[in-house]
Parts: sequence; structure tokens; C-alpha cells
Amino acid sequence: MSRVGKEPIAIPSGVDVTLEGRRVVVKGPNGTLAHQAPEAITVSRDGDTLVVTRPDDERENRALHGLTRSLVQNMVVGVSQGFSRELEIVGVGYRAQAQGPSKLELQVGFSHPVRFEAPEGVTFEVPQPTRIVVRGADKQLVGQVAADVRKSRPPEPYKGKGIRYVDEHVQRKAGKSAK
Repeated sequence: MSRVGKEPIAIPSGVDVTLEGRRVVVKGPNGTLAHQAPEAITVSRDGDTLVVTRPDDERENRALHGLTRSLVQNMVVGVSQGFSRELEIVGVGYRAQAQGPSKLELQVGFSHPVRFEAPEGVTFEVPQPTRIVVRGADKQLVGQVAADVRKSRPPEPYKGKGIRYVDEHVQRKAGKSAK
């Protein structure tokens, strides 16, 4: 039995889960998320918990069992608490500026500002000019938006300038040595 898949998913108060065949819809204070479970996997409700089961021990069903359980768990956590990803900007003159909760403007060493528009369900916060917080209910979408922002100026290995995740370590290289 899958170690991840066999764990039941606790439904916190304030979160409403609807099962429509294979479709799982989770509503909470942070929004609504939906997921279509694979055909072989069954999601059922047992009181205040959700249980994900598989029909047999075939390799594909074992893989989908843990995956489906993780995706549904992330939906429940997302609509109740939400997810966030923090980015840090390193470099002289590099800065970020929020233009409302869904727009971001970056000055990262180009001749023009780099602008980002957040998709539905994702917001930007700029507590400091060198720090960006990406928040939302969908874990995959928050991670993808943060990766897209980071991709506009990834950290370079010589001076470490660029946009990096707060918990990211940038491996530094030695530059040319002078004679």
C-alpha cells in the first residue's frame, strides 16, 4: 500500500468538499479548486475525512494513488490556508514595484521595465523593493508564476545578481584572477 496514498485527508472547518463522480470540488475561504481523478482511483468521503483508494497493485495505479491523494490534499490546504512563494532580488538598482494585487513591475538591469500580470487566483505582494511574495490557493499555479518571475533574470554565478527564491543557494564561481 502506498505510504502517501493510504493517509486520509482531514477536512478542516470552513472547507466544503463535493464529490461528483470522479470530479472533486473543494470550496473554502480562499476560493474554489477542482480536480478530475483518474478512472482507476476512487475518492470517497468518510465523515470529516477523504479517503483515496485504488483497485489493485498495478504499477500505474500505485503511482496514481499517491499522486491523486497529494493533489487533493494540496487543494484542501490551498483553499483553507493558501500557498506562497517568496522571491528575493539581488543587484544594485534592481527593484520590484507592485501595481495593484495582480500586477508587478521589475527593474532588473534591462533598458525597460519587465511587467507581469498574475493569472486568476494569484496575487503579488512587495513588502520591500527587493522582496516579492506570490500567493494563491493553487500550489502548482503559485509555483509556476514564481518560476516565470524568476526566469526574467535568474541569478548569475559570478556576482549573484538576479531574482532567486528566498531559500535558494546560488553556487558562486571565482572570476578571472588578475596577474
